[in-house]
Amino acid sequence: MMELTKILIVDDEIEYRETYRILLEQKGFIVGEASSAREALEILSKEYFPIVITDVIMPCEDGFYLLDEIKKNFKELIEVIIVTGYGSIESAVLAMKAGALGYFIKSSNPDKLFSEIEKARRLIKYEVQQSIVNRDVDSKLFLYQSKNIRIQKILRDIETLSESSCNVLITGESGVGKEIFAKLIHDKSNRSKGVFLPTNCQAISENLLEDELFGHEKGAFTGANTQRIGRFEEASGGTMFLDEIGEITPSIQVKLLRVLDSRYIERIGSNKRIPVNFRLISATNKDLKKAIQMKEFREDLYYRINTVNIEIPPLRERKEDLEDMIDFFIYNLSRETKKRIKGIEPHTKEFLINYNYPGNIRELKNILERMIVLSRDGILRMEKSVNNQNNNVTDDFELIPYKEAKKDFEINYIRKALAVCDNNISKTAKKIGLSRRQLFNKITEYNLK
Repeated sequence: MMELTKILIVDDEIEYRETYRILLEQKGFIVGEASSAREALEILSKEYFPIVITDVIMPCEDGFYLLDEIKKNFKELIEVIIVTGYGSIESAVLAMKAGALGYFIKSSNPDKLFSEIEKARRLIKYEVQQSIVNRDVDSKLFLYQSKNIRIQKILRDIETLSESSCNVLITGESGVGKEIFAKLIHDKSNRSKGVFLPTNCQAISENLLEDELFGHEKGAFTGANTQRIGRFEEASGGTMFLDEIGEITPSIQVKLLRVLDSRYIERIGSNKRIPVNFRLISATNKDLKKAIQMKEFREDLYYRINTVNIEIPPLRERKEDLEDMIDFFIYNLSRETKKRIKGIEPHTKEFLINYNYPGNIRELKNILERMIVLSRDGILRMEKSVNNQNNNVTDDFELIPYKEAKKDFEINYIRKALAVCDNNISKTAKKIGLSRRQLFNKITEYNLK
């Protein structure tokens, strides 16, 4: 797990940053630097560092502010080690209570710091593995219980693909679960012991996407303070999943085609050719043949990524699976929210079975999650205004406190806005007039997934 070798150092004094860099790079770590809490949060919004080592006393926001923001936004996926030149029992206790993993005094033996780093790596590896295990178990249960003939054929085709490493293009409307099928192809292949690395091409701007895929050398551009391993390189031996591939720009298309033809990459800022060995699975809800006619997508790249095409049917064309899906999501979401669900009101179940779900499985899950969160007696009910918009809105209206109603509105509004923008946080924030950070904080506050 290459990501676990990355550490971000946060200190306003360059001498200390350089000292830590030398010590850590000698141990094989990839080190990033930030001179303030704000700069660190900006870096973390673009690049994942599983371990952050931060000083306490810094201009403007201090290390405890940074710790609080990291725990609020990233929870257990990032561990923080507090470092200070002025150690005391009180500040150590405060750091632990705030969520820091460890507390290191600058004058102490560096071995103590390495010990804390190793502990952080073990904890994060466990969290990531548990997340992957739970997701895989849920995905397999979700797929294998399908009664739909088209889905059953797709599952048989995936079994046939297990002996091949050919490129696969998965098509279908937004929200049909293309990544779940991509992961299943990986799990069934002879690359299953390697990494499955998903990247949403639409969620990342052109310049950042190139850096994300190819990586860069230290000093390649302003702000490139460390060497960065790109995702193509990291996916070697495993599977690279490029979601929304129809959104990549012509210049990235050319570079991707070159990688697929030569099986080599060059990091930004270097002319050294690095061999890569990954299987490519791509996905899109776009009509790529039409995009080719409009000169928006390269025809040669289309044939390169489309050795095998798997088209996932929309949820409205697999209604025979709806009851099982509803039961599946209720079971899993009730466990996540720790709410005991006794059943579904008959009219609500009838609505859920007959509704066409323009947002597909993603929309079904969001509807059920909302009902579970708002359920007070363990019975799931569809809101009157959603179930029958032609009825008088005052019928069966339940008067609740303003703050609670405002919270419900925000949750529903943000969910719908994200769905319209294909879960692209930057795009959604721009559309609804919030900063990316404000929207991210709301998503975290309401535990929206």
